[in-house]
Amino acid sequence: MPKSISMVTALKQYDIVADCSDNVPTRYLISDACAVAGKPLVSASALRWEGQLTIYNHQGGPCYRCLFPIPPPPETVTNCADGGVLGVVPGIMGCLQAQEVLKLASGIDPSYSSTMLMYDALDGRFRNIKLRGKRADCTTCGSGSESRILENYEAFCGSSASDRCRTLYLLSATERMTVQEYKQLLDDGVPHVLIDVRPQVEVDICHLPHSVHIPLSQLEAGNAADLLGERRGTSECGSQWKKLIVVCKLGNDSQKAVKILQRLSEEGFNEFTVKDIAGGLMAWAEKIDPAFPKY
Repeated sequence: MPKSISMVTALKQYDIVADCSDNVPTRYLISDACAVAGKPLVSASALRWEGQLTIYNHQGGPCYRCLFPIPPPPETVTNCADGGVLGVVPGIMGCLQAQEVLKLASGIDPSYSSTMLMYDALDGRFRNIKLRGKRADCTTCGSGSESRILENYEAFCGSSASDRCRTLYLLSATERMTVQEYKQLLDDGVPHVLIDVRPQVEVDICHLPHSVHIPLSQLEAGNAADLLGERRGTSECGSQWKKLIVVCKLGNDSQKAVKILQRLSEEGFNEFTVKDIAGGLMAWAEKIDPAFPKY
């Protein structure tokens, strides 16, 4: 039996549903099922320093798919396993979520129906955002929508219904190298530049001493040419910059960086080749250097 239909059947015996999931496919599934079953959905989420809370499918308000009819590209989605979360933020959002459930259960008007609460723990600030109403053409809560939720949610979202660290596949095998291949490249003394694209806080934990730090966030900001030009200008051996190797923690962000650098090379900026290291520094620690810190 399709998950969505079995979920609808299960939810019909309950009055209120609380979504505490940590991945996009599950959020779509729960919201779709609640919309079809006619149940309000109290949804909360937390990532890094931030939290969100709202109530879907309540008193003519939108469902999750009304707001997000098309899921985001999987490579742009960060879950807690990848991005981390400040421990107290889920607690704060969970308490507020429980508060809204109790209001609904006791017949009191909830505070966040058709409104999204945004919490920023770094600034210590709450703010409310008014949500747009239900979409008449929504494929879930629009007319005759029940037959249109029978889909594979993982395939629909292009990502796994899990809070585990994701593995992206943005590059072909020829555009990547294993940690063993990179170790051989080092042993052979092949001139190259190893670019570490992790955030500074992770580089401070551990890094390969010969790496050059250029955070992915800076490459994504659109000034990759300036960054490479500046680093190459201060390098003792500019020829090394003809071969770029990119590394991150797990081999996900490094693939994104390679895509950016490939476009740069195609545009004629100082022709170079670029690959990333599959599995990243954690694969290096596991297969090459057991003394290298894992985090």
